[in-house]
Amino acid sequence: MNIALFGPPGAGKGTQAKELSKYYNIPHISTGDILRANVRDGTELGLKAKQYMDKGELVPDEVLIGLIRNRLTEPDCETGYLLDGYPRTIPQADALTGILSDINKPLDAVINIEVSDDELVKRLSGRRSCTCGESYHVVFNPPEKEGVCNACGAELYQRDDDKEEVIRQRLSVYNEKTKPLINYYDDAGILVNIDGTGAVDAVFADICKVMDQFK
Repeated sequence: MNIALFGPPGAGKGTQAKELSKYYNIPHISTGDILRANVRDGTELGLKAKQYMDKGELVPDEVLIGLIRNRLTEPDCETGYLLDGYPRTIPQADALTGILSDINKPLDAVINIEVSDDELVKRLSGRRSCTCGESYHVVFNPPEKEGVCNACGAELYQRDDDKEEVIRQRLSVYNEKTKPLINYYDDAGILVNIDGTGAVDAVFADICKVMDQFK
């Protein structure tokens, strides 16, 4: 089964992707992981990507799609893949469609996890962090003592990108950029929307109902 997973920040996409990958024994392929692996291994495309990353610039589409093509032709993708974080634009989607056709691994479905902006703000703005690396949530995973890390006793803090005004700006940008992609895959007849507001296990079960069709 060949699946792409979409979802806004805070929708639980990363959590679901990790569990789905284990459950179906197919690789979870994220562009970030591919970039880091190729830079680490010093591949030709990895070295090209590093030139842009070192300058703080975006890696060009032609380099990124080449890395993805190489990754999808590796042996562990023979029975399927779970693509996460790509594509993000219509030109990327067009390029991906062409490559998937070339290697005979077209997408079976694009699963879009839907969560309202208000719910996402609630989820993300409740996160608290510690300098030791531990993380908490004021509702879903509170520390034993309010505002204090269980592990080291340090005072917890809220990251700047977890503040409501920043979150709403991030969501606005995501919605603006993603809507054309949602329409793109809807027009292709492979988009499936999943309600992501329920419990993690319930959302997982709903996604599995979709993916089971392609086993």
